[in-house]
Amino acid sequence: MAEATSSGRFVIDLPDSNAAIALSGLGQKTLHRLEALTGASLVIRGLQLEIIGRATQVERATALVELMRPLWQEGEAVSQVDLQAALTSLDTGRGAAHAELGGLVIARNQRGKLLRPRTLRQKAYVEAMERHDLTFALGPAGTGKTFLATVLAVRMLSERKIERLVLTRPAIEAGERLGFLPGDLQQKVDPYLRPLYDALHSLLGNEKTTTLLEKGVIEVAPLAYMRGRTLEEAFVILDEAQNTTSAQMRMVLTRLGQSSRMVVTGDITQVDLPPGQPSGLVEASELLEKVEGVAVCRLTSADVLRHPLVQRVVDAYARKDNYR
Repeated sequence: MAEATSSGRFVIDLPDSNAAIALSGLGQKTLHRLEALTGASLVIRGLQLEIIGRATQVERATALVELMRPLWQEGEAVSQVDLQAALTSLDTGRGAAHAELGGLVIARNQRGKLLRPRTLRQKAYVEAMERHDLTFALGPAGTGKTFLATVLAVRMLSERKIERLVLTRPAIEAGERLGFLPGDLQQKVDPYLRPLYDALHSLLGNEKTTTLLEKGVIEVAPLAYMRGRTLEEAFVILDEAQNTTSAQMRMVLTRLGQSSRMVVTGDITQVDLPPGQPSGLVEASELLEKVEGVAVCRLTSADVLRHPLVQRVVDAYARKDNYR
């Protein structure tokens, strides 16, 4: 509940101490960022947030706090990305669309945390996966491409809309050689599949993930294992698809069977294929973008949910590539 008391001052009631801590941030970092962005002064007294400043400053700060309400009222920390996403939506006249993010909860993880898209492009990506049988997601590391797809797949699995979940990625070396790694083929490729295991463990927990893997309900395998198969009633996620060749991409796309859907993710700025070898992801996303039933989503550095420095690293390399 928000209460206007006089010109240049606004008070927002907070539901509990967890909300106050989440909105304040560690060392009041979130409040300080809001002050820097709006020029208003923000102070939490007990379970009330007091916003003081010129009318325009108070209005802007209040709008930002309200856009992030779905996070802090649940006790979830407000990250710099959340704040920047809300600011961008407000400045581009898409505040109403951003406010809808709070209601788009995909699932809960094993610890009960609500999992939802955090930016408008992530929201569009989730909606595309829900509506299309084949979705391509292109964007830099940390934008939630694989994680959001895995969250949606696990939800559909729990709702019995699919019978199994298949996660795959090409085992292409990024400066290393498979032959030098110990073990058999499965042990050699496991390091490449680790990010997929990590996503499953965070959603389901180690014990349930292990059980579903043993039963074959969830399969995590290198791309080479997909040849010759028909994947029916499955949710297929092809990760790191920028490292597929044209032939590999064609092979995996034609594995899709009845009552199945597929999500193909990758970062076209991080191709590890041999020089001169075109990426199957680039070709397929351009070739199939206008095909009915196919969606192509492009995420940017503004959607990076990792450490704020990652966003700046992505932007720096993008400027270098454009300069070339």
